[in-house]
Amino acid sequence: MIDYGYIRLATLKTADRFMEELRNTSIPIPCESELLPVSRSPIAHPSELLGKKLCNRFAIQPMEGWDADAFGAPTEHTYRRWRHFGASGASLIWGGEAVAVREDGRATSRQLLLTKATQTGIASLLECLKKDGKRFASDDNVFIGLQLTHSGRFSHPRGPKHEPVILYHHPILDRKFNIPGDYTVMSDGEIRRLEEDFVAAAKLAQECGFDFVDIKHCHGYLGHEFLSAKTRGGEYGGSLENRTRFLKNVTEGVRANAPGLGIGMRCSVFDVIPYRPDPVTSLPGKPGKGVPEEYLVGDYHHWAFGCDHDNPTEPDLSEAIELFTIFRKLGIHLVNVTAGSPYYNPHIQRPALYPPSDGYLPPEDPLWGVYRQMNAVRELKRHFPDIVMIGSALTYLQDFLPNVVQAALGEGWMDFVGIGRMVLAYPSYVRDLLEEKSLDRKKICRTFSDCTTAPRHGLPSGCYPLDPYYKKAPMSEELAKIKKNLSS
Repeated sequence: MIDYGYIRLATLKTADRFMEELRNTSIPIPCESELLPVSRSPIAHPSELLGKKLCNRFAIQPMEGWDADAFGAPTEHTYRRWRHFGASGASLIWGGEAVAVREDGRATSRQLLLTKATQTGIASLLECLKKDGKRFASDDNVFIGLQLTHSGRFSHPRGPKHEPVILYHHPILDRKFNIPGDYTVMSDGEIRRLEEDFVAAAKLAQECGFDFVDIKHCHGYLGHEFLSAKTRGGEYGGSLENRTRFLKNVTEGVRANAPGLGIGMRCSVFDVIPYRPDPVTSLPGKPGKGVPEEYLVGDYHHWAFGCDHDNPTEPDLSEAIELFTIFRKLGIHLVNVTAGSPYYNPHIQRPALYPPSDGYLPPEDPLWGVYRQMNAVRELKRHFPDIVMIGSALTYLQDFLPNVVQAALGEGWMDFVGIGRMVLAYPSYVRDLLEEKSLDRKKICRTFSDCTTAPRHGLPSGCYPLDPYYKKAPMSEELAKIKKNLSS
């Protein structure tokens, strides 16, 4: 087994031992050694969103499977995952998963696409989720959204062929993803047509029965790229007012065309410079620890949002504070806080001990990645107590997630606990917590990253190590062959 240089949390058997590890590493993650009875725990405190009374503080994060059919309609894999979301026991289902608003915005030819042609299928996804939600939730007031997206720089609408849609030329990302210097940048007129597509998709989502839509602005996709379009000219670049014009226009369009539909934002509130495997320590098929790409001091912030001016490996929340002020003016009071991108700095976005196939060994103890995102949502919550915030990057806490989120919710760090990869490995995780059952340690996500490696190579995303549905399927054998070839 590879020695990563950091303790494997699975080897820690008690919360007290985990808290000792936090003290030894000086990582200031809040944690409580004893779990309260659910009746007195903040994880089950009721809340209200758009008139719906929710019975707990868990949110299922948008976990796409890239397993739709060629037209963007759901398949049996998709229905199974959404049934699990409904049966989870969480009161807030954030986005279901990322759904493209038009063909050229699909991250893969197997991503869900919301059009008139696929609307019936996506509506049936919602119905199957609600059916299982009623079976297990303590009330029927589950708040369910749909995440609307355009994949932008990471669009692959026709299979493996890369067909990026970009807002500006990025000196590092263009080189990293082989985008030539004369590649056409999206025009202002094309952006206005895209705004219309987002509004049209939101109207379709409302007709399906969703409570809200998420206008996705995270993880390097097109909405996120707007936030960093500082070098772009015209109406959509330069000032933060211009860089949020797309969001403003879509929000106003949704309110006019789908009145009563809630609007949320999943937003990367900071970004850092792209990383790569250390070329000195990397071997064929065995990437070294992540190191930042080369940059000029005081220069990289021109192409990033929420990045420290002098040290682009560190976040700066001052831009996010300005952005949240704009959210407030737009009447957006529901924000899912995340950071970075899985494509170029996954240790920032999704802390893990084991890297995906296109990643690198963690350059830091992944617990620092968890804390960095937790601290970001805490700071933003301090400035904007009226905005409901969902925390992310928590799955890496593994067995000790309940102890940490009990403390974080109790101390006001966040309003809802976002659960992502964990629900792929352990669909009943939230329900077991709420019903005070002993957690099944064999089902707890250990961040093996196969749920990322698989779709990177054209397979559906799922938990191949722990979920028998994927583990026993032929696609598991295919994934094993891919990983073997990559490591040889």
